[in-house]
Amino acid sequence: MVCDKVRIRFQKSGNLRLVSHHDLMRCFERMLRRSALPVHSTQGFHPKPRLVFALSLPLGVIGREEIVELELDELLPLDEIRDRLVRQAPDGLVIDAIERIPPKTTAHVQAIQYRVELAPDCADGLPARISTILASEQCPVERTRPEPRVVDLRPFLRDLRVLPNALEFDLWVTPKGTARPEEVLSLLGLDDLTAGGAIVERTRLQLRDESFNVPASRACQHSDEEHDGGLESRCSPVDKSTKEPVQGIP
Repeated sequence: MVCDKVRIRFQKSGNLRLVSHHDLMRCFERMLRRSALPVHSTQGFHPKPRLVFALSLPLGVIGREEIVELELDELLPLDEIRDRLVRQAPDGLVIDAIERIPPKTTAHVQAIQYRVELAPDCADGLPARISTILASEQCPVERTRPEPRVVDLRPFLRDLRVLPNALEFDLWVTPKGTARPEEVLSLLGLDDLTAGGAIVERTRLQLRDESFNVPASRACQHSDEEHDGGLESRCSPVDKSTKEPVQGIP
């Protein structure tokens, strides 16, 4: 029987950003074994720790506020859980915070935020392109994996904005998936940005039971209805359709 459940917020950066999601899971499993935490495990011949990540992180992307939930067989002080994990964490994995949650609670991601640094010349004409995209009803792109198909990104685009030295964009996460960061960059004509050395960061995961205050776009003007309530007034596509949880990015 599960005695306790905690939600861990962590960062994945440095060379660890090149580690796959599967290898990250194995990394956490090693940390849990070495920390000797009383982890609750699955049943069967090959028990695994009850460890669930809120949303997988694309390979090569830095995660600034990732979330994983862990079930325990004993009730321990949160500081002790964090200290044990910190001592076993590899370079590039930072345990930021741990909170206790009800055992039946599960993290359902509603929206995500990305950020990528921009050179001054890359920002030329970008606000106008952003305004055009956000005013469009459809934004089709070709997706090659896992099979070739055309995907409309518009339902996933929550906001795009140009900061002094960076591009920041917010995406909805729906039962049908979400947009990939490289697809958004391609839509904006910034295909070569990452090839030139720019690194994409995922700076925030918004859970359905959390608020997500996003600054108004500096790159475009929204309608009066949107400004009346800010970005929070724009409903998620999930709220308009279903509450089915999302397990990953297609």
